[in-house]
Formats: sequence, structure tokens, C-alpha cells
Amino acid sequence: MQYYPYIFDEDKIKKWIFKNKERYQIFGFGLWAVILKETGEVIGDCELTMQLINGEIKPEIGYHIRKDQQQKGYASEVAKASRDWTFENTPFNIIYSYMHDDNIASSSTAQAMGMHQVDTFENTKVYAISRSEWMMLKE
Repeated sequence: MQYYPYIFDEDKIKKWIFKNKERYQIFGFGLWAVILKETGEVIGDCELTMQLINGEIKPEIGYHIRKDQQQKGYASEVAKASRDWTFENTPFNIIYSYMHDDNIASSSTAQAMGMHQVDTFENTKVYAISRSEWMMLKE
């Protein structure tokens, strides 16, 4: 969470949980837990959410992996699974990921799922992949 814009106190945690429940009610998707198969331990989250990206609401895949579990390929694995789920279960023809421009790990994860940089704004990089690009990856 090094690049997250704020620290979660108890009040922010409650609001965050409410917001994620609301996303499921409105859109039918939202935050997914990242769980180690071997132990059942929650090590992060990955999600498809609607996010405000450079002034427009866009479908975005985000991912957060606990620090002690980073650099093991989990973010790429869950981001790819989220990408595939999105194109298989939604009408979106393009999906995005965005991150602080210093966040090299998140940029690498976006690239690992076939995304390419399409925009920058306010110290933020925006990556995207289209449905047709995704279909070519599957061939």
C-alpha cells in the first residue's frame, strides 16, 4: 500500500467495506480476495471496479499483495485471471489499470497481463488492453 493515497483507520476501513459491498449490489462485481491455496491465508486483493481515471469512469483491474508475499508472481496471476474473467463475463471492450508513476511493480504487472501504457496524468500511468488484443494473446 506504499502508493495508496491514504492510511486506513477504523472509520476508513468501515467505509471501504461498505463501498465494496455497494459495488457488488450496483455492478455485480468488485473486490476479490487473493488467498494462498496451500494455507487459505488472505494475502491481498484483486478487483474489477469502475474507477475515475483522468476524468472518465472506466473499468479498472487493481491489485494489492501483502508486502511479505510480493515478488512471487501472485499479482500477475490474479491480474491475468481478473482480465480473463472481465472479458469473458462483461461487455467491456477495453479494461485499464492505473498506478503512481513510481510504482514499477504495478506497471510490470499491468504489462505482464498484456496491457500497454495509454495515458499519463498527475504522476499516474494508465495501462489498457482491448478485447481484440486479449483474444490475440489467447491464440
